[in-house]
Amino acid sequence: MSVRAVIGDIFSQVAIEQQRTLSQLSDSAKLIELGLDSLSFALVIARLEDTFGFDPFRGLDYFPATFGEFVKLFEAYPR
Repeated sequence: MSVRAVIGDIFSQVAIEQQRTLSQLSDSAKLIELGLDSLSFALVIARLEDTFGFDPFRGLDYFPATFGEFVKLFEAYPR
């Protein structure tokens, strides 16, 4: 399964569990407009860290604004 697919699945699982309506996960979709609240987003980040074994946000001086930028952080991280 691709990194993008794993991330999309985790976003969807958390949205369902938290009873949130998730917008379409396109590259240009703004993270703040996806329909997740701060708790849901924190759960996504924690699950991604558990899944991939690293925190790609450690040491970053910015946070991605779109889903596409978010995915690229995980795709670019060396495994």
